[in-house]
Amino acid sequence: MSEHDKRHMKRALTLARKGIGKTSPNPAVGCVIVKAGRVVGEGWHQKAGQPHAEINALTMAGSEAQDADVYVTLEPCSHTGRTPPCAASLIAAGVRRVVAGMVDPNPQVAGKGFAMLRKAGIIVEHGLMEPECRAINRPFIKHITTGLPYVTYKCAMTLDGNIATVTGESQWISCMDSRRYTHRLRATNDAIMVGVDTIITDNPQLTVRHVKGRNPLRVIVDTRLRTPESVDVLSERMAHDTIIATTESNPRVHLRYLQQGATVIVCDEYDGRVSMIDLLQKLGKRGIQSILLEGGSRLAGEMLQNGVIDEFVFFLAPKIIGSDGFAPFTLRGITSMDQAIRLQFGQITRSGQDIVIHAWPGEAPCSPA
Repeated sequence: MSEHDKRHMKRALTLARKGIGKTSPNPAVGCVIVKAGRVVGEGWHQKAGQPHAEINALTMAGSEAQDADVYVTLEPCSHTGRTPPCAASLIAAGVRRVVAGMVDPNPQVAGKGFAMLRKAGIIVEHGLMEPECRAINRPFIKHITTGLPYVTYKCAMTLDGNIATVTGESQWISCMDSRRYTHRLRATNDAIMVGVDTIITDNPQLTVRHVKGRNPLRVIVDTRLRTPESVDVLSERMAHDTIIATTESNPRVHLRYLQQGATVIVCDEYDGRVSMIDLLQKLGKRGIQSILLEGGSRLAGEMLQNGVIDEFVFFLAPKIIGSDGFAPFTLRGITSMDQAIRLQFGQITRSGQDIVIHAWPGEAPCSPA
């Protein structure tokens, strides 16, 4: 495929990114329609239940879609869900060629959209800028193929590796630009997860405040149900979007949270605590594709050692608080460097005074754009 093709796929990716955090449980998709070297239609999937990217682009193109080339970041769907199949709409519009970034990992599609287009005589090519197309939909890909949410761990830390002082104070390690960045991360995830100690110590709201965007669900990991009933996340306006994950199975103990409007999920117990594998499976079954893990150190360490963190975002602030502070991960059994959990650096940028480091376990995929 040519540089001409690549240029239009880059534009389709730009459009797709507008939908990140708004389309779950659907993927974020962008589409560009080109005829005789001229863009005649553009679109992206804006919200679950609304028209897909291809339909929006076809609407803009109108009759000029006839014999045009279509650039789309993901294989057009071939099944009827909340909206009609996009492959059928492309066929009806009479397009000449479809260039897709990647095959749809959804088993309901997975090549069937391409097959439908080819059967209708449309030229189909795929794989153009596939790493970039996969990068914008990592949560969708993981959830649709494994049933598990994609977990991003985020923390702000000092140069000497602390997330709080000896007294537990952490507000604020990072600068205002980084806090806005964090709230953008919150807005693009289905849920935000913390441990009960964070709730007791900080009484956080776990909402999106410094930027525009939807509030994620709140998940509190609370093995023995120690969450105080007076905390903000159990207030009248917030409790209905709060989930408490516990091993406590007594319905009478649950009642005080249920009466406030919260949801209680009873999980298997592992090593005296909530089994994170069981919890993630249960959250995945509820349609939660992406989780932003914000703490604390015991919960983060447990998830790290269980291998269920998919991505790391570290905000490194130019501050030092000394050896009495708190580390981001509480880990067990590591006594030598050979046992260290290894990460691969991805994108490294500046955020105000801070440095932002994206990292992945093992070999890193394409860095986010």
